[in-house]
Amino acid sequence: SLINGMELSESEKQNYREQFVVFLETFVDYYDDDFKSNVAEYRANFHQDLYMAATRSYSGDDAKRLYRLSQLGPPMVAVGDVHYHVANRRELQDVLTCIREKYTIHTAGFRLHANAERFIKPIDEVHRLFRQYPEAIGNALKIAEACTFSLDTLKYIEPEEKILDGLTPQQRLIKYTWAGAHERYGERVPKKVGDQIEFELAFIEKRKLAPYFLRVYKYTQKAEELGILHQGRGSAANSTVCYCLAITAVDPMKSRLLFSRFMSDAREEWPDIDVDFEHERREEIIQYIYDDYGREHAAIVATVTQERHRGAIRDVGKAMGLSEDTIKRIGATIWDFREEGFDENRLMEQGLNLHDPVIYKVLELTTQLMGFPRQLGQHTGGFVITDNKLSDLCPVMNARMENRTQLEWNKDDLEALGILKVDVLGLGMLTMIRKAFDMVLAHYGKKLTLANVPQDDPKVYEMICHADTIGVFQIESRAQMSMLPRLKPTCFYDLVIEVAIVRPGPIQGDMVHPYLRRRNGEEPVEYPSKELEEILGRTLGVPLFQEQAMEIAIVAAGFTPAQADQLRRSMASFKANGKLHLYEKKMVDGMVERGYEEEFSRRVFKQLQGFEGYGFPESHAASFALLVYISSWLKYYYPDVFCAALLNSQPMGFYHPAQIVRDARDHEVVVLPVDVNHSFWNNTLEEKDGAYRTVRLGFRQVKGLREEDMQQLLNGRNKSYNHIDQLRAAGVHEAALEKLSDADAFRSLGADRRQALWEVSALGDRPVALFEGTPSESVKEVQIQLPLMTEGEHVVQDYSSTGLSLKNHPVALVREKLYLLHNTKIGDLKTMKDGDPVRVAGLITVRQRPGTAKGILFMTLEDETGAANIVVWEKLFNQYRKEIIQSRLFMVEGKLQIEGEVIHVVSRRCFNLNSLLRGLTIGNEDNLPLLTLARADETTAPSPDSREAFHKGRNFR
Repeated sequence: SLINGMELSESEKQNYREQFVVFLETFVDYYDDDFKSNVAEYRANFHQDLYMAATRSYSGDDAKRLYRLSQLGPPMVAVGDVHYHVANRRELQDVLTCIREKYTIHTAGFRLHANAERFIKPIDEVHRLFRQYPEAIGNALKIAEACTFSLDTLKYIEPEEKILDGLTPQQRLIKYTWAGAHERYGERVPKKVGDQIEFELAFIEKRKLAPYFLRVYKYTQKAEELGILHQGRGSAANSTVCYCLAITAVDPMKSRLLFSRFMSDAREEWPDIDVDFEHERREEIIQYIYDDYGREHAAIVATVTQERHRGAIRDVGKAMGLSEDTIKRIGATIWDFREEGFDENRLMEQGLNLHDPVIYKVLELTTQLMGFPRQLGQHTGGFVITDNKLSDLCPVMNARMENRTQLEWNKDDLEALGILKVDVLGLGMLTMIRKAFDMVLAHYGKKLTLANVPQDDPKVYEMICHADTIGVFQIESRAQMSMLPRLKPTCFYDLVIEVAIVRPGPIQGDMVHPYLRRRNGEEPVEYPSKELEEILGRTLGVPLFQEQAMEIAIVAAGFTPAQADQLRRSMASFKANGKLHLYEKKMVDGMVERGYEEEFSRRVFKQLQGFEGYGFPESHAASFALLVYISSWLKYYYPDVFCAALLNSQPMGFYHPAQIVRDARDHEVVVLPVDVNHSFWNNTLEEKDGAYRTVRLGFRQVKGLREEDMQQLLNGRNKSYNHIDQLRAAGVHEAALEKLSDADAFRSLGADRRQALWEVSALGDRPVALFEGTPSESVKEVQIQLPLMTEGEHVVQDYSSTGLSLKNHPVALVREKLYLLHNTKIGDLKTMKDGDPVRVAGLITVRQRPGTAKGILFMTLEDETGAANIVVWEKLFNQYRKEIIQSRLFMVEGKLQIEGEVIHVVSRRCFNLNSLLRGLTIGNEDNLPLLTLARADETTAPSPDSREAFHKGRNFR
């Protein structure tokens, strides 16, 4: 009644009512009749195991409440109601409550605790608080001593494979392995291979691992049956048995991979077999596993995401009541992934007052929140499959995705407990390769598989050496493309090295340049001992792989296999704990004892330290190298297929559709636009035009279109459409028609973009946008002469609707103005000399600032003639940060650096030329839609609503 009588808005009154209810619930009477009957019921069932938790809440009635609790019968136990470990964390606890409840600190009310007493108190303070009830403290100790459960008691029980045809799991594994060996190697399996198979099978039998291998074999065979491409990766590629079972596609005997990296007597642990499947069809395999083993025995592992800079700022800022604009400004001061403190200068550049107490408190609490668990999510594909019920082992929950269940424990917890996890992973490149194989069969009549693609083709390697690798798996980044002309791969093992060498580990360990110098004959290849030559011979004396690090530790430093594995674990990717230095003394001393010079020993260890950042196992690199070669082979021989399949597999890879299409056109592939009479949902191939088939862009390239709507269009397209009204009659929604108009997809009907949009919006049965509510007949009576759109406007609209333009490149439209600024075309850089001063401009397609680059920024600029690599030193980056981050059209002035085929521009000055792009449209609008591809940070791309409003406002001006 009091709240209803206040002069407040209804929403404010409702907020007060909610707070008042929470307040009443806080002081609920524990001692009413219902509560007493509940206590009696519990006591009747639990007897002496029932206790009443007693706490000091400092709510003003603690003494009375504790007395009444003591009179209920069950013994009291002292508890702290702890929410934070020390009192000064109370503010952070309040903020976390606001984040959870979706309130601000100003509106949370009684949802927050009234005081800062819910921390872990010293034992003397506990005795003082419960001095009248010493038995409560004694009971707490009694319960603590009774809690003897240990995680060691949890036992993983592997599901048993059924005995079929009278064969045990081991006998069946032997049968499948030898059948696969004959299929891989022919009727006469080489003796060396046969000996290795016998060794591995004996090892598997000794460790009783046959059911595990059969389980992985079963779901990879299911993928084969369903026509889903798959490939094992990681340490499993070291196993000849896995190769014979077709779990992996790399022959470990050919690549000389180390089986002990996969399994060893020194490690009492499960082997790790990771299998990649097509990312679009992986769910079929996941559901097969669920159906095969049942949801009581199979579930996906959880992962715990942690608070990082941007997320923590967003959460704390909202809880503290900051505006969205202010939160974005604080977030805009973060330029990389290093979790360091906030830079005061950057904050002030954003117009923030650091002396404002709210801003100061937000920054302080954000720093405290960093590293906290944020949410429980699903692992990318880690499965636990058990013989006993999963719920006997750990909690199971429904995942957010339909038809999935998951464990509540993450993969690290399970690994620590020795619980087996198998990885069912998705890889976009496998999806692309499968779609490419289907297109080659349909249009060129050749049936391709991962196994029958011709190997060691010199023409393919020549293409790779020229860094013509846009869209190719793994070697498509600018760093890889800069390395390729230097490394000059000519065989499969060169690709293995290429995949592994452009990584933080080898870079930090100073392995890259020594390897290149030795490969190019600029320095001699020397080995301090015959043992190390055996290990490092194929990598010219430079350790590049984790397996080599293990072998060096065993052979040269006297490590046991178990110790070498611990060394490997300490430098495993994504698990660096800074513990590698603990092995330095043992490694150096061991090598010195065996006759190696101390200086050389320390240099070897320094190289191994590089792996602590990120180092590839050779088996993993070999698995990836196979896909590198196959994708390169497809790009060389079938660039039309490669382009269409890559576009149909998006989103994936390093490049946007605009770069993929542009690269295909550079390779003499004709690309045609989206059209209502010729396109399908996917990008397709049409008749030959020159050396290759024409690529027709599909409806999937148009932003916002739904496949269901386009299926309606295709169902009604018996021959061809002649008028937009025919599409309406086919059941295509008005929203879809408008998006097709934006994409200029009605050219075959004789209507350009503006005319089509006019007919859709104004002349339809239900006029929309500016004409909503106006009878279409009255609009049709008005004779309208629509002005023609300029080429610049068309290009802007193309990028806005499809992310690319076949009409022209945005930079070409401002080329005359760039000439006035003395700019050189990027394509002309190769005609210049090393050290020449140069000025180039283009759209920013990539910004990278790797942690190993010591603050150096690498950028890629694109114009109508090509792409250029830009190097920005850390000092210059700090000076021109605003231009670099905010530019869409970017100009750099600097010095040309040419090394063979590798060309860089080392920056001296930077310029933001966004104003030139604005001139491409009428009215100088700020064209946010013109380039999602021009922004490395996708969070700054325009929302669909703002983009749609932009179109409508401009087209009818």
